[in-house]
Amino acid sequence: MIDHIDRSILRHLKEDGRMTATALASKVGLTVAPCHRRLRDLEASGVIRGYKADIDPAAVGLGFEAIVFVTLRQVDRSTMEIFENRVAGNPNIVEAQRLFGSPDYLLKVIAEDLPAYQRFYDSELTVLPGVERLTSTLVMKNLKSNAGPPV
Repeated sequence: MIDHIDRSILRHLKEDGRMTATALASKVGLTVAPCHRRLRDLEASGVIRGYKADIDPAAVGLGFEAIVFVTLRQVDRSTMEIFENRVAGNPNIVEAQRLFGSPDYLLKVIAEDLPAYQRFYDSELTVLPGVERLTSTLVMKNLKSNAGPPV
């Protein structure tokens, strides 16, 4: 169970994941050793899943986003497993959720532009196993992204 100090550590790291243990300790009111120990415990328990750069897709030529709703023909274990493995292995699908109800899945896809997305749709999405229907919604503007859970 995490306490208020762990939550404070998480809030500060959420704002600046590159913060040193010394700076973090100062912000949460601990000395470095206990702060570092708590940090290691949060990592070991899986509360902190990793550290990564927050890359602007547009800055690397992938400024086009689409949300794709996927309905499968049949929702059996084998079809879902194959579908989910293919989705997880595709770098242009940057988020994927399995949903209750209909549709079955929600995918967030990035591409260079609309023609590139159309090629991706035709060559990658339509051939995913078990797909009955794909519905795309184009993202006009991102208001909030990768915010993480409130802590």
